[in-house]
Amino acid sequence: MNVLVVLVAAAAVFAVAGRLYSRVVARSLGEDPGRETPAVALCDGRDYVPTKRYVVFAHHFSTIAGAGPILGPTMAVLYGFVPAWLWIVLGGVFIGAVHDYTTLFVSMREGGRSMAEVARRTLGGAGFNLFISFTLVMIVLVTSSFLSATSISLTSLWPLAKIGVREGETFLKTAVRDGVVMGRIGGIASTSVIFITLMSPLLGFLLYKKKLRAAYAYVLAAAICVGSVLLGISFPVTMTPTTWMIVISVYVLFAAGVPVWLVLQPRDFINVQILYGGIGLLVVSLFSCGLQGLEVTMPRFNLAEGAANLGLVWPMMFITIACGAISGFHALVGGGTTCKQLARETDARRVGYNAMLLESLLAVCVLLALGAVLAFSDYKAIVWPADPAVRSNPILGFSLAAGRLFHLGLGIPVALGTVFGILLVEGFVVTTLDSAVRLNRYLFEEMWSIVFKKAPRFFRHFWFNSGLSVALMWALAYSNAFNTLWPIFGTANQLLAAMALLTVSAWLLLRRRRNWFTLVPAVFMVVTTLVSLGILLAGYIRKGNAVLIAADLVLLALAAGVIALFLKTFLGKRAGAGGAPAAA
Repeated sequence: MNVLVVLVAAAAVFAVAGRLYSRVVARSLGEDPGRETPAVALCDGRDYVPTKRYVVFAHHFSTIAGAGPILGPTMAVLYGFVPAWLWIVLGGVFIGAVHDYTTLFVSMREGGRSMAEVARRTLGGAGFNLFISFTLVMIVLVTSSFLSATSISLTSLWPLAKIGVREGETFLKTAVRDGVVMGRIGGIASTSVIFITLMSPLLGFLLYKKKLRAAYAYVLAAAICVGSVLLGISFPVTMTPTTWMIVISVYVLFAAGVPVWLVLQPRDFINVQILYGGIGLLVVSLFSCGLQGLEVTMPRFNLAEGAANLGLVWPMMFITIACGAISGFHALVGGGTTCKQLARETDARRVGYNAMLLESLLAVCVLLALGAVLAFSDYKAIVWPADPAVRSNPILGFSLAAGRLFHLGLGIPVALGTVFGILLVEGFVVTTLDSAVRLNRYLFEEMWSIVFKKAPRFFRHFWFNSGLSVALMWALAYSNAFNTLWPIFGTANQLLAAMALLTVSAWLLLRRRRNWFTLVPAVFMVVTTLVSLGILLAGYIRKGNAVLIAADLVLLALAAGVIALFLKTFLGKRAGAGGAPAAA
């Protein structure tokens, strides 16, 4: 199976869907190019900021992409290349992109409100309360999973012999472990992440206060990216995983409270250059290697081994590959920050639907890199180590595959390509943490309005709510390994997507519009995720993990409540309409 054939087939499906199917969805939603958006009507210079589409796309894409479309496929390709590819392509087109576009559109139509507020308007006060509670649990799981993954990868070591170089013949700093010379891959990315973060306020000031032209902004962002890598090669930063957890937690605490133009948007703008460059390198390398006859060598089907490590292919593969096919976190981004920045209503489709397709393309490239150039034995040793004392490091697994692919396709040294691969992930993990903690801040602020008739001023302060979000994130990441957190995060993430699709379906139903394109995916994802929660609960009970048992039970209870409210709304509306079909 030639890598070029597989890549072109996926790209063709995405191109047709972005051109045709997205317009079908837009017509059903009632897209209106002349309608004023919340960013324009409620502009406040802090959260509601009408922004050029290319900047919004960069922010939205870098935030939703994060590590998800890399980590999920890297974990789930253990089931085999074919099932993972099919889920990414079909799920991305008919479920993920529809979810992202419709939730962004509805949040925009509702004045920039979160999906929880949309749930209040469609499912009532109980729906709002359940959605807020469910989302808070999910964001704590996603941030703790990403914090755990990034703290491990920023300290990554890998034998020089397996990279293909000898000591003294590479720019990598080295360390000796059990007599083996190891290259310090993570330290370069660490320095790069720090430098990009420090330079973000400067770019933000130039973009939003001095109105720097787009062309100059792109050049400056690219220069910062290149400079950060060169600085990392000379001065790699080395810290323990625990120290990195603390440093990143402190950073996101402050980043979540400052105006979006100061850190969040410019950092996304810089990082997205790396992500665009990484996708470009992956695609060009795959084209080059495909023309040379490179084929996928990883097993096409490996269901037994996948089931032994993760569980049955359905439902577990469908929740392991989250962001590459569908992700509930995207609804939080769309309803939390992106919907407050769109200058025109037509931008919702171009940003929401197309960004998800680009993310799915990235996930396909990840599968091809892993499946074609990384030995299956090395893959399992890094991502699914047999020794329980060895931590799973999927970011390193992808980075090594990317480095070898860049070398085969473009002649880039393996060590340099591997560093770029790890940087490709790391910048976006931190970016996702920025946005996720900011979103959690919004949600805590909304939750206090439920708990108190008039919330105390202290509970409404953004430093308190950001601090609470960070503390919960750090505690869960510190007490659980990444490969333990990822399955329940994936399930919660997909279940949130199902809840969001149900909410959009109810929103459309109440406006007598067609909703089959959201309702069918919603039902499929509800069944898939509830079954996976049951499987995970049984495993947590066997291992006696009280924290994850509680999280699993809470998710089940909250999901049951939202489903019951949706059925009540759906059946009540149908009965009130006498069974008449919804208007177009």
